[in-house]
Amino acid sequence: MSSITSGERLILASELKEKANIELVDVSSFRWEEEFSQWRTRLQGKWNAAYECIDRHVEEGRGERVAMIYVNGDIKEEITYSKLKEETDRLAYVIKSKGIQRGERVFTLLPKTPNAYVAVLAIIKAGAVAGPLFEAFQEDAIFERMHNCDAKMIITDAELKQRVPLSKLPALEHVLIDGDGADKGAGEYHLQEELATITDEDVAQVTEWMDENEGMIIHYTSGSTGQPKGVLHAHRAIVQQKKTGEWVLDLKENDVYWCTSHPGWVTGSSYGIFAPFLNGATSLINSGRFDANEWYSYIDRFNVTVWYSAPTAFRMLKAVGGKELIERYNLSSLRHVLSVGEPLNPEIVKWGYEQLNVRIHDTWWMTETGAQLIVNLPNQTIKAGSMGRPLPGITVAILDEAGNQLPAGAVGQLAVRKGWPSMMREIWKNEEKYHSYFPYEDWYVSGDLAFQDEDGFVFFQSRDDDMINSSGERIGPFEVESALITHDAVIEAAVVGKADELRGEIVKGFVVLHPNYEESTALLEEIRLHVRGKLAAHAAPREIEVLEELPKTRISGKIMRRLLKEQA
Repeated sequence: MSSITSGERLILASELKEKANIELVDVSSFRWEEEFSQWRTRLQGKWNAAYECIDRHVEEGRGERVAMIYVNGDIKEEITYSKLKEETDRLAYVIKSKGIQRGERVFTLLPKTPNAYVAVLAIIKAGAVAGPLFEAFQEDAIFERMHNCDAKMIITDAELKQRVPLSKLPALEHVLIDGDGADKGAGEYHLQEELATITDEDVAQVTEWMDENEGMIIHYTSGSTGQPKGVLHAHRAIVQQKKTGEWVLDLKENDVYWCTSHPGWVTGSSYGIFAPFLNGATSLINSGRFDANEWYSYIDRFNVTVWYSAPTAFRMLKAVGGKELIERYNLSSLRHVLSVGEPLNPEIVKWGYEQLNVRIHDTWWMTETGAQLIVNLPNQTIKAGSMGRPLPGITVAILDEAGNQLPAGAVGQLAVRKGWPSMMREIWKNEEKYHSYFPYEDWYVSGDLAFQDEDGFVFFQSRDDDMINSSGERIGPFEVESALITHDAVIEAAVVGKADELRGEIVKGFVVLHPNYEESTALLEEIRLHVRGKLAAHAAPREIEVLEELPKTRISGKIMRRLLKEQA
């Protein structure tokens, strides 16, 4: 079969409707104002995201439903919503008993186990702001975030505590150690000992009721320059996280849902904690490194129905084996698969459609947006290579450098009209940076370059500073990368601009070759001509370099083109 490139092929909802068994939803008349009105009427000013994620289900008779299935090799543990309520109540009480006040920042540094999820939810239940850290962060990354945020408490374990520069954090007052190894002489607390003394009466009124605009969770996002930026989200974000969980993830209470991201990243919180629990689904939580056989076995063993992962993971699955590997497992439970973290190459959409027998739905959003904004809804057409169309209630535009809206097909700044529920409340201690996202009054400018076609589908081109200008032609790296990986020899690809006296810049490609291919001058020229035949002469890489692996951010798998540009 021929390979697909951006927009070349439509995948219709009807093609997989019966296989996916996805309920069709009419969202044409949706307005966020009406949705907010319903929440405000029901909550009467008493907001708490953790209560909505857990306690509400218990009070409404769903306490014995399984909230989490934890798997790590042969280890398996199930936690019901009732058990999750009990554990978060008790930990919230410990947090409040140490004097933590509403709005103060409490960080977590824990492995990807149920305790990491319990800790985040307990912090929120106690009225504090949760600051989840990825377990692979080292000392500098931990210090930058905790120091900037004036963290008052951290929940960690004895091993990971070694990376926390306790003496450099003057605001830090309490260290709760999960498991053994607490240094009580240094003011640390053994968490299990603290929990053992709590009575039912202690936790009866533990939930702190918040205003919708009070802080709930803070994630840090890094740019190409400067220190990480603290993006604060308020409790009101759950309105959009619940709705996108319902519409975009298509979550039902009988679903087994697997989000592969750690809660230390925004995907792992917005769509690993809030969206599934708000919708009463069962979440699969896995520890350990990527292993194709193990990942497929999870879908088989636990009848995973909805799966949210990253393009890097799908590319790795594609690289390690085709039908022969897939057919070792029963993947028939899968009815809905989604992708996030970076644009989804058309070739991966094709692979999922042909090998997994599912459509892979791209989603676009950012740490700053808090929830999905541009999506491929399960009951609508997909255009391979497109990020999708704006979520109902969301207005998207492509703007020029003066803030004017561009016509269909023109590449410009991807912008979103501000006011959606999960929009960041602030950049911590950096009001100037916050306002820089809104240079044209009502528009949030994402930093991505894209175009929108006549049907409303949005196509990513590059980050604003990644665009290549060669002989007056503007070339988007993503389109060239997508063409590169359609060659059988190429597993992964990244493209940057390299300075050139004659052309200003030339297109330079970096590729990871399939193990069945050996690098040679003839092969690289074949790959270059392959791209030229798919796109155009000016878009074909004039140089191609083979790497063992591409530099990427952890977990999200975004290609770090900045490092490749320096190398070029």
